[in-house]
Amino acid sequence: MNSLNSDVGAATEGINRVGILESEVQICANCGKEGSDVTNTCNKCKSVMYCNAACKKKHRKKHKKECERRVAELHDEKLFRKPPPKDDCPICFLRLPYNPQGSVYMNCCGKVLCTGCIHAFQSKITKEEHDVCPFCRTPPPYRGEEAKFVKRYEDRVEMNDAEAISIMGVNYALGRYGVPQNYAKAFKLWHRAGELGHAEAYSSIGFAYDYGRGVDVDMKKAKHYWELAAMGGEGKARCKLGVIELRAGKYDRALKHWMIGAKCGYSDSLKFIKQSYIIGHASKDNYTAALYSYQAYVDEIKSDQRDEAAAFDNDWKYYDSAF
Repeated sequence: MNSLNSDVGAATEGINRVGILESEVQICANCGKEGSDVTNTCNKCKSVMYCNAACKKKHRKKHKKECERRVAELHDEKLFRKPPPKDDCPICFLRLPYNPQGSVYMNCCGKVLCTGCIHAFQSKITKEEHDVCPFCRTPPPYRGEEAKFVKRYEDRVEMNDAEAISIMGVNYALGRYGVPQNYAKAFKLWHRAGELGHAEAYSSIGFAYDYGRGVDVDMKKAKHYWELAAMGGEGKARCKLGVIELRAGKYDRALKHWMIGAKCGYSDSLKFIKQSYIIGHASKDNYTAALYSYQAYVDEIKSDQRDEAAAFDNDWKYYDSAF
């Protein structure tokens, strides 16, 4: 029995060794050469190997179609992957809502607080303390002190705060708070914020190209930046991508975008899915699944504090009814 176990073990070890050796051997897609020195990978699809640059160049025409197909597949894998969720409110530790009316960025400490926690704090303090930051207790600049207000954002920008960088981009784009309108600076800030992981900054660039604000209208570039934003979890950009696919007659891709948008809490996605169901481009099961996904999102972000804030001020309404 022990001998049999030893033989099985030896055989298994041999198979493992063969597997390891086989995984180490690469084959040149052009000339068929084998060896561990076949290390020159296709720069785009990363799926084929070559022994040298000459073989790669020679094989380019033959490989082009398959390469483009694989590159498109890899792109779609990223594009339609479940995006990262919003951060939690640092006070109540509930997920922040997608709707921008449901949260406020504090330029004193760099925290994004839900309106529920802000309202709960303000209801317990004096009128004089009403605008004090609920997190760090820093009072705001006095009215008319726009320079101090902007200085806080600039200080946060120096700290590589992606939210502050994106907001300063908006300030330059709109020319608000005493900041001169300058789209070149706005774009530079949005790119920087996007590279730091701020999806809304990429979305802002996309809409600038869509409407021709500071740049010529360029829908190809708009789509590119909306895709970057959507992959980061920005629902509005995701919805716009669905509209682009709808206009191109690619109904399945449009539906994919809107289904993801519904999961992210973007209510307009539900409206498009409903319309698609009415005209026959989506099934009843699709629409039902979207409703359940959106309701699951609402259940995750909903709280009594936030409901009280929304009832107190309609500008703090943090989600739309799905029905």
